[in-house]
Amino acid sequence: MGLLENKARARLFYKYLSRVYDQVNPFIWTEEMRDEALSLLEFEDEMTVLDVGCGTGFATEGLLEHVDEVYALDQSEHQLEQAYEKFGKRAPPVQFHRGDAERLPFATDTFDVVWSSGSIEYWPDPVAGLREMRRVAKPGGQVLVVGPNYPSNTIFQKLADAIMLFYDEDEADRMFREAGYEDFRHVTMGPSYNPDIAITTVATVSE
Repeated sequence: MGLLENKARARLFYKYLSRVYDQVNPFIWTEEMRDEALSLLEFEDEMTVLDVGCGTGFATEGLLEHVDEVYALDQSEHQLEQAYEKFGKRAPPVQFHRGDAERLPFATDTFDVVWSSGSIEYWPDPVAGLREMRRVAKPGGQVLVVGPNYPSNTIFQKLADAIMLFYDEDEADRMFREAGYEDFRHVTMGPSYNPDIAITTVATVSE
């Protein structure tokens, strides 16, 4: 398990990173990547949407281009404070919750779309988080997860393993199947300098 696959350490990490997150993030998780991931989903205006690990709200902004309201959850109060400045704290279009991806504070079969980008790599038990996302999605609902693709270079592999979760398509297959998904596919994406830096999985929840 990597250094940041620990809730307390991840919160401490984001306490400081949150101050510059919106300046650093565009170099790793770009608007083009976000748009490509969004294009993998089918949206309707009245859909209920959850953003798990919303951070400062970068993906939330993209989701709001397709739906009128988004529920957004993160465990980091410092990341959420940055998001509040963009959207407000207590009113639509975003309903914020502070919570844990592995124990989502929502009822079963609630959301048409459950999204998570840049979060799974910090979960101590990613299968539990994926299972929770499936639980709160409606039958026939869509689940999309963006995570860091496992590097091909052996030196970077050792560094990745020491920090947090990086995974390839085979590991994504295992995690999603273990979490109870049957219908899913993977797409790699990234900026021009590293077009396979991220692995995106989009799944349909069984009815």
